[in-house]
Amino acid sequence: MEEGDARRGFWLYDLKVETVLDGRTPVCRHVEGESFRVEGEALVFDAGSRVSMYALAALLPLLPAKQRVTDPDDWMSTDAEVACPDPHCGGRFRVTRLEKRWFSHAATTGLPGERGTPYWKEGDG
Repeated sequence: MEEGDARRGFWLYDLKVETVLDGRTPVCRHVEGESFRVEGEALVFDAGSRVSMYALAALLPLLPAKQRVTDPDDWMSTDAEVACPDPHCGGRFRVTRLEKRWFSHAATTGLPGERGTPYWKEGDG
């Protein structure tokens, strides 16, 4: 790695994904207010929180795009709710962008000549 490579990197938003019903009746196990966070590549659940694996399967493809900085008029910047994939279910998932987090290229790449300390090990003593 050459000098200055530590500055190469990108910003990702942390996300909060929260179950919202807004008076709609769920068919699946959706509890209003249950949530999880997305921090980098990690899904972070509070103790006891649960999310349907079918709903999670519908959410997962959207989360990396929602983490990225997008144009203010892009629908990924403005639209926040994702419906449960069951067409008879009233469950929705509100995806909220939180603070931005910096990731260096060296801490996230798999390219052998450009690797540094993995981001999840940085700061470990």
